[in-house]
Amino acid sequence: MSARYEIRFSGSGGQGLILAGVIFAEAATIFDTKTAVQSQSYGPEARGGASKSEVIISDKTIDFPKATKIDLMLALTPEACMKYYKDIKPDGTLLVDEDFVKETPKGTFKVIRLPIIRTASEEIGKAFVANIVALGAIAAITGQVTLEAVEKAVLSRVPKGTEELNKKALRAGYDLAKARTKN
Repeated sequence: MSARYEIRFSGSGGQGLILAGVIFAEAATIFDTKTAVQSQSYGPEARGGASKSEVIISDKTIDFPKATKIDLMLALTPEACMKYYKDIKPDGTLLVDEDFVKETPKGTFKVIRLPIIRTASEEIGKAFVANIVALGAIAAITGQVTLEAVEKAVLSRVPKGTEELNKKALRAGYDLAKARTKN
């Protein structure tokens, strides 16, 4: 693992991206015993406004807890994509929802398009688990945290009675990313 790996979750307030960041950081620190920090930002509108959550994972002490050189950025809305992409490393990855983010900014970073929200709606039957589908995809693409660790972190955070639904969403995102990013 490189010394520092930065992930930005971005979209619209209410999509559960701050929770996704918290879950990913907990997966890294609690279940994969790595060092991680999580931070968040959202507009005054909260629900509906652009929001972001960032996770930094490292094998060393994290001296500066702000993401400045993003290795992977998730964008579920076009507004968030255009607002937050500027910190992606030249060799980084921009992961977008293919149904909602039609145009992506120019850059030397790799763009991966996945039907994240559609997968949550159609395959899982609940659009509100799109953040969990995204977590599975990010685990598959980055390899920074094991799927097992993410699953444990998800299960520690979701409401009772939704565990199987969320496990299915996580696996769907993981499998989707693995199938679409085969080299």
